Amino acid sequence: MKTSITTMLGIRHPIIMAPMFLVTTPEMVVAAGEAGITGCIPALNWRTIDDLEKGLKFIQANTKAPIGINLIVNQSNPLFKKQLYKCLDLGVNYFITSLGSPEEVIRESHKQGCKVFCDVTDGEYAKKVEGLGADAHIAVNSGAGGHLGNIPATILVPMLKAQSKIPVIAAGGVGDGHGLMAMMALGADAVSIGSPFIATKESNISDGYKQACVDYGARDIVVTTKLSGSRCTVINTPYLKKIGTEQNIVESFLNKNKQMKKYAKMVTFWKGMKLLEKAAFSASYKSVWCAGTSIEFTKKQSSVAEVVQHFMSGYDKAQAELKARWEQV
Repeated sequence: MKTSITTMLGIRHPIIMAPMFLVTTPEMVVAAGEAGITGCIPALNWRTIDDLEKGLKFIQANTKAPIGINLIVNQSNPLFKKQLYKCLDLGVNYFITSLGSPEEVIRESHKQGCKVFCDVTDGEYAKKVEGLGADAHIAVNSGAGGHLGNIPATILVPMLKAQSKIPVIAAGGVGDGHGLMAMMALGADAVSIGSPFIATKESNISDGYKQACVDYGARDIVVTTKLSGSRCTVINTPYLKKIGTEQNIVESFLNKNKQMKKYAKMVTFWKGMKLLEKAAFSASYKSVWCAGTSIEFTKKQSSVAEVVQHFMSGYDKAQAELKARWEQV
């Protein structure tokens, strides 16, 4: 498929392997690039700027494909500016911005020809980032894994396409080739896919986390506010059922207090990240594992290349089935 995004990034297939906190690895980004798509990795997956530099240089040494970095651009990320300028110095190809204003990222990136895609969940914010010069919208819909939106893809994608002059990348709820075709039919210029890549051999998370994505399905995904203060989808393991999904009274009070809210969100975010970090490298189900409903289609642990092939062969099959049905009419 050739779309505005495949042309912009120079990739074969209109798929971005979505950035996943403590899941996406440099090896996954390399494998994604070699499979004809592009991978994006959270800057916060590296704890220091030196580690970020080493990781990016590893990726650049092993693939010529475009490399994306996900930046948290609000005050919960004290490393934001250092991450931004280090990535620009090293020549990343695009950023995906989340949880804040992308103004500085867009301004500085465009000086060096780096593209900026912005997470958006509604039309109002989409207009703001487009006005700032964003190169594409990441349309985070209600089916997204991790931090999710409120609007279904069937509404959000066509809505953004109708009001925008920049490409729209659908994010959320795509687990196979039929889902990929559906998003493209809605008008998406590409699709951001995360959860189906969790159970891949290139990820260094625990085998328990990977196997959970195989064993659990769409009905096992619930929303919690405990991790970051914002709504986030996780697998409803026995441990999660034990600790619950809602913030406690103190956390809730701090997040509602206008004077304390900013600092409370920072503390909650970092506390949630620490909980996720423990979960990501634990072999026990007694942990918190982020995933979306698209794990419904994860039937085995495999490689990144196999996941990409699964999507593209499924897309071809979906097209053929649709053509056959039309011919029967």
